[in-house]
Amino acid sequence: MITRLSQLFVRTLRDDPADAEVASHRWLVRAGYIRRAAPGIYSWLPLGLKVLAKVEAIVREEMDAIGAQEVRFPALLPREPYEATNRWTEYGPNIFRVKDRKGGDYLLGPTHEEMFTLLVKDLYSSYKDLPLSLYQIQTKYRDEARPRAGILRGREFVMKDSYSFDVDEAGLEASYQAHRRAYIAIMNRLGLEFVIVKATSGAMGGSASEEFLAIAESGEDTFVRSPGGYAANVEAVQRPLADEQDSTGVPAAHVEDTPDSPTIESLVKLSNARFPRSDRPWQASDTLKNVLFMLRNPDGTRAPLAIGLPGDREVDMKRLEAAVEPAEVEPFGEADFEAYPGLVKGYIGPGALGAASADKVRYLTDPAVVPGTRWITGANQAGRHVYDLVCGRDFGSDGVLDVAEIREGDPAPDGSGPLSLARGIEMGHIFQLGRKYAEALGLKVLNSNGKLVTVTMGSYGVGVSRAVAAVAESHCDERGLSWPRTLAPFDVQIVPAGKDAAMIDYAERLALELSAAGIEVLLDDRKASPGVKFTDAEMLGMPTTVVIGRGLASGLIEVRDRASGERTELTAEGAAEELIALLRS
Repeated sequence: MITRLSQLFVRTLRDDPADAEVASHRWLVRAGYIRRAAPGIYSWLPLGLKVLAKVEAIVREEMDAIGAQEVRFPALLPREPYEATNRWTEYGPNIFRVKDRKGGDYLLGPTHEEMFTLLVKDLYSSYKDLPLSLYQIQTKYRDEARPRAGILRGREFVMKDSYSFDVDEAGLEASYQAHRRAYIAIMNRLGLEFVIVKATSGAMGGSASEEFLAIAESGEDTFVRSPGGYAANVEAVQRPLADEQDSTGVPAAHVEDTPDSPTIESLVKLSNARFPRSDRPWQASDTLKNVLFMLRNPDGTRAPLAIGLPGDREVDMKRLEAAVEPAEVEPFGEADFEAYPGLVKGYIGPGALGAASADKVRYLTDPAVVPGTRWITGANQAGRHVYDLVCGRDFGSDGVLDVAEIREGDPAPDGSGPLSLARGIEMGHIFQLGRKYAEALGLKVLNSNGKLVTVTMGSYGVGVSRAVAAVAESHCDERGLSWPRTLAPFDVQIVPAGKDAAMIDYAERLALELSAAGIEVLLDDRKASPGVKFTDAEMLGMPTTVVIGRGLASGLIEVRDRASGERTELTAEGAAEELIALLRS
């Protein structure tokens, strides 16, 4: 069957969308693959649906290959299962909640752990029924606070989520590895350059968590890797505690006036001029800054959190948000300082923080803050700092929290060399859930000894609609999209570059021959200029374009490869056979 561009429901745009931040968003909209319906919500047009369907087919084939079975749950879900796991509360404002006409509470599913667990509980009761892996490809909903980048981060998206059910940890490990291999195959078939990194499990819980990131400068995730093979999302990097220091000979802590030192740099300069240390100059890393935040819990309550870290580092907000999830991080504002009058803005020190302080503000410190380390920090008095304050001797904390920014060249936590930073798009996430959901919902089976045991689960997600954007992001240029053949809406686009009847007739016959051989053909039969047709062909991004131009009079046609730009002339007579061989090679 030939698709004619004159009849295809598509309009290319000459200008970028006003809200486009990344290349995939710009080209998918301009080339007529998707259309914005509302912030973070997009309609899929015929071209976009064809690509989406091919991504789904790849995912489905690889899931079927490991023996997973497809099911499909509703998107509209009852409140009760999510109450049982406490996620109705934990998700906070991040889910869409609705009421029916009788006042019953429902949600639009963000993930379906509860539903999968209850389905298996309803039908299976013996270890003989396991292992089992189920999956679905379903539309999901999350009320993103800042939807952006088109379909890379939206409020409605298509996702493949699968779950494994096993009697014991050995079975879970086998299921996990099977899914891991399937994900590697999926990423390779999508044509993505990707990396597998250690990750956090977030609100879903569990352990042994890994992410599959498509490497892209536009990606929202920052990851690190070392020459020795360490790889992790920055949110999952856990630096070891620094070695304890010998503080013998460090003078007693003393408070000094430090006027005109509003920054770490100015404080270090003043300190070296007026209060020098005997062994070496003070550095920014010798200052201990204490940063305040408010945490909003899912139930709406708020609590302060102070983080102490070396002054040469900043708090990485994504790392902090991951560490305190499901609580949300809010700035510590003027009203909060009024509520905690014991904290002096700009000069907060450890003495005013911690469980033993008057305000009982929880105080967590960086792994670099260990017993024996010597610091300059706020004296909790305006215009004053305390010097030679020694951790363990003069102050302590309520615990350790590693949320400082990770920098290029930092040592890998496992000692495998210096870290390098890069960005990526999260394409897949796999982790071992364990028994969290099975225990909450009572999923048990009889084991081989006739004893009831709680099933252990794994969870595995792939962003299906996100894959369309991720592939577009890495397969485009300044002229438009350039799809890999496995995902392109059509194998070839035929462009008659003129109004000559012979050109049009030949294009029709060639399209019919290719279509009869199973080649997906898009025929540009519009009454448009060659320039418009060529511009649109490059924007739409089919991997091969066949140009029927003036050369036809000499018995030649031109074949253009979108990715390489290579142009080849073929003899018009018998060109269909050559093209079929070329496209299938």
